[in-house]
Amino acid sequence: MDKTAKIYIAGHLGMVGSAIKRNLEARGFTNFVTRSLSELNLLVEADVARFFEEEKPEYVVLAAAKVGGIVANDTYRAQFIYENLMIQNHVIHQSYLHGVKKLLFLGSSCIYPRLSPQPIKEEYLLTGLLEPTNEPYAIAKIAGIKMCEAYHAQYGCNFISIMPTNLYGQNDNYDLEKSHVLPALIRKMLLGKYLMEGNWEAIRRDLNKLPVEGVNGDAAETAIVKLLAKYGISSEGITLWGTGTPMREFLHVDDMADASVYLLLNYDAPDTQPSHVNAGCGEDITIRDLALLVQGITGYSGNLHWDSTKPDGTPRKLLDVSKLQGLGWKPAVSLEEGIRRVVGNYL
Repeated sequence: MDKTAKIYIAGHLGMVGSAIKRNLEARGFTNFVTRSLSELNLLVEADVARFFEEEKPEYVVLAAAKVGGIVANDTYRAQFIYENLMIQNHVIHQSYLHGVKKLLFLGSSCIYPRLSPQPIKEEYLLTGLLEPTNEPYAIAKIAGIKMCEAYHAQYGCNFISIMPTNLYGQNDNYDLEKSHVLPALIRKMLLGKYLMEGNWEAIRRDLNKLPVEGVNGDAAETAIVKLLAKYGISSEGITLWGTGTPMREFLHVDDMADASVYLLLNYDAPDTQPSHVNAGCGEDITIRDLALLVQGITGYSGNLHWDSTKPDGTPRKLLDVSKLQGLGWKPAVSLEEGIRRVVGNYL
């Protein structure tokens, strides 16, 4: 890739897209084309077609997606499948029509069967039933992988896919309803700590930065206490979903960005399937131990309660990353170091 090649990053304001842009900039790439949602709605085919005709990007990173944690995935099932299918259909097809040299599609480890053998190899795709709570999102992402493979098979397009494990880091989503497990844990622990300490200045500052259900730091204490209790945060402790026994693998978004750019520079679409590449650290941790790790880093000293009536999701989801490592890439950020960075950034 020439350092002046025009690169379109779809989703450049999101956690992954912004990290990929930072990584490319650090490597000396300078010619980026970006659009916010207000400037370009990827759900509208005519608008996407017009954008590609006007800008003619040479490389495309498809990081735009509708994402969320287990609650959001299970609640907004129609939106998750529709919006993700439309986004990737429009961007991938227009990349083909306008001769994009290479496209990188970002997927998710939820594409794999719920009860996959561990660690999960790329070839386990479509070998079993998906996790019901995020099935619509997973089906959309599987369609994206297969679309890239099909466009390569029929048209020779150099369209590749990377499947990350659970990501966290700068620009993550800390919405208490829609966030993934790690940012949700971090925010709950910090709010729980402030509540125990009676630090209302910190609580109001947090809610002013990111209101919950429209409630900000200007609300009455009683209203804020009631709202926090709805999300399991009280003076009696913090209540977390499930049993805490599922195991999850986590990759810092800076490592994910580095792996993505590494594939852009060093990996071309193969003629054989599966073509996608797993991205992870190769190690996992129980949600319970993750909560204890976050508790220690945030300094929350209260009790943790587990609500076993709530779903756990997939029991274990550890990716086999031998393919990516065989290409010459390994992660650099440990989980503890990464969480410390994230807490510092959030504060």
